[in-house]
Amino acid sequence: MKELLKQQYELVLSSRNTLIEYLKTIRKSDLLTENSSFGRGSIRNLLVHICDTYASWIGQRALGKEILIFEFNNFKNIEECLAYFRSIDIYIADFIVKFENDYNRPIEIIKNGEVSLISPLTLFTHVITHEFHHKGQIMSLSRHLNYIPVDADIIR
Repeated sequence: MKELLKQQYELVLSSRNTLIEYLKTIRKSDLLTENSSFGRGSIRNLLVHICDTYASWIGQRALGKEILIFEFNNFKNIEECLAYFRSIDIYIADFIVKFENDYNRPIEIIKNGEVSLISPLTLFTHVITHEFHHKGQIMSLSRHLNYIPVDADIIR
């Protein structure tokens, strides 16, 4: 199972890298442009929110790490967002190793002040599907800014 999750995350990384390369072509001001039709407001905010979700569920809850959640405006450009994603990749690598012996055995996770039993496989699936949900929003938001989104699906 360890190899399967590693391979699956490599597919996520391939899609993410396609997205990041596309976003490098977008003007910095457009990365920060707020649009109230999208929950987090801007492309930058969505990227940071994706990372915050990985940090919270995987880093803090599953791995017990102390994490810092920064304000969106602490991230000024795509390179700073990319650095945050790199720290998330370390959490995922640690997570895969820590739970390699049993991805289906529920672990105690604190959610909204209450203990929940959630399997590592469920946590992993939650964060990667969450990323893809917001990736779609990012592509739509870029279209609203008059860019032509690239295909960043896993199968392209």
